[in-house]
Order: sequence, then C-alpha cells, then structure tokens
Amino acid sequence: MPTEKKEKAISDFKHWLDGATIVISTNYTGLPVSEMTDLRRALRAKDVRYKVVKNTLASRAADNSDQAAVREIIQGPSAVAFGYGEPTEPAKALSDFIRERRSVLSITGAVMDGRVLSPAQVEQLASLPPKDQLVAQLLGQMLGPISGLANVLNGPLSGLARVLQAHATNLQEQEAS
Repeated sequence: MPTEKKEKAISDFKHWLDGATIVISTNYTGLPVSEMTDLRRALRAKDVRYKVVKNTLASRAADNSDQAAVREIIQGPSAVAFGYGEPTEPAKALSDFIRERRSVLSITGAVMDGRVLSPAQVEQLASLPPKDQLVAQLLGQMLGPISGLANVLNGPLSGLARVLQAHATNLQEQEAS
C-alpha cells in the first residue's frame, strides 16, 4: 500500500506528464550538486521543469496517464525534463548544457507525441532550427515558384501592353507630322 507521500509524488508526476509536449529522461550519475543547480536554473529559464524521479513511482504515474511510453525511457538514476512549449527547446537546453559544461549528464531517451526517441534522435531534435525559422524557410521556398508563375502569366499581358503603347506612340508621331 503506497504511502500518502508516494501517492502525492505519483499524482504530481502524472500532472507534469499530462501537459508536456516532450519528456526527456537523463542519467545524472556523477553530476555534482552545483552543476545540477546550474542545470535546473538553465532549464527554468527555458520554461522546462526538471525533476529527479523514483522509477517505480514514475512508472505508475505513466501507466495512469496517456503517456505510458515514458516507462521505456526511465532506467537507472533518472531525472526527467518536461517541456511544455516548443519540443526542441528542452532538447536544445539539455544538449547545450552537456556540450558547454562537458557534463557527465547523459540523455537516455525521450517521448514526444507518444513516440519514444533514442538519445541520437534527441540530439537531432536539438540541432533543428527554431520553429519560426523553419516556417520562414518553408514560406520562402513556396514563394519562389509562385513568383515565377506570376511572371510567366504576366509575360503575355505586359508584351501586349508594350505593343499597344508602341502603336499608340507611332500613331501620335504620324498625326504630328
């Protein structure tokens, strides 16, 4: 029979899972307390919640939520990052922290949209440009063919306009002479 404290921990973890767009599991073995504090501060600045979890309690919470795949990424001493906005932000924040600090922290996996991601896939996610930039690139690529089509469709009309203008100019010159 779980204690009231454990029930609260399960409830909290389930609550964190329910609104998360991405859940990233990390192994924090060997991470000094000062570095853990710096990591939490860096993640908090990106609106990412980072919690050390007990695996059994996290598994129970995952079973009770709509993100049961989280069970697959929690192994060993785990701390979990919960992202609530853009899914790339937590991945970038963790990846940047690990790279800049040469930290012993390691990403063990992630769950995004009910799909389990490997550590390598999380790194790929972290390397993506921001959503605004991706949308701008897509719009730029869509604008090129549309502009070309407009020019092609405008070509005969502008040619006709030039011919008519030249004819009108020619008529004016004949009347003047």
